[in-house]
Amino acid sequence: MRLVLATSNKGKVREIQALCEDYEVIPYSELIEEFEIIEDGDTFKENALIKARAVFNVLDDKDVVVLADDSGISVDILDGKPGIYSARHAGPDANDKDNLYKLIDDIKAKGVESSPAHYTAAIAIVTSSSEHCVHGWMHGTALAKAVGDGGFGYDPMFIPLGYDKTLGELDDNIKKKLSHRAKALSLAKKIIKSF
Repeated sequence: MRLVLATSNKGKVREIQALCEDYEVIPYSELIEEFEIIEDGDTFKENALIKARAVFNVLDDKDVVVLADDSGISVDILDGKPGIYSARHAGPDANDKDNLYKLIDDIKAKGVESSPAHYTAAIAIVTSSSEHCVHGWMHGTALAKAVGDGGFGYDPMFIPLGYDKTLGELDDNIKKKLSHRAKALSLAKKIIKSF
């Protein structure tokens, strides 16, 4: 079965391909030209469904299964921010590094070196006959500094609960077991197997 991802984010594509080895997983940009999807939902679930529906409708292929991920980090000291705005925390044209260092600066501005935080991943699955959305979470600590150069996004500043290293330092196999996206995808795969 071919799963089409409603993203062209190379980090997400790599991670989802590694977690879904039993399937052919391709970003939609390999099938059609990339287009802007306005994520104007109020939750990770709403935004994931918006992305999956948009790609499904443009592909116009009744046999396709479209997966979309909307995920982000919520930091307690910042009242849950950046949350659904994680991908554009430092502005609309920001890249991963811009967002990372903006969040580090925001935590420092509160006069602390760290804060409890959690990641959320919502995975939407859209087919011609159904829509589903599942969630996964990973709790831990957000640091006011970056440590390690592995992973992507906010990984170098996040220490998962029960560990003493950031996701930027941890081995990919450990991260696969812990990650919010891995947890959501394990639920998504159960739904996909039922098709």
